[in-house]
Amino acid sequence: MKKQQKHYTPEEKVAILRRHLLDREPISKLCDELGLQPTVFYRVSRRIHAEWDRKLEEARKQQQIRRQKAA
Repeated sequence: MKKQQKHYTPEEKVAILRRHLLDREPISKLCDELGLQPTVFYRVSRRIHAEWDRKLEEARKQQQIRRQKAA
């Protein structure tokens, strides 16, 4: 019988990633605790990092535009 797939909210995904990055919890421990495959963890991690990178780049562009207008 197939297990029911757990769907995590964006907030839960960020909380899981924070536990790894800030609390230094091993990925293997998190995956065992949450019943995740490591490939799922890495996929979610890549997506979150890509979104952060996109938002940072957007903020940098906005800041550059504000500086050009002020000059």
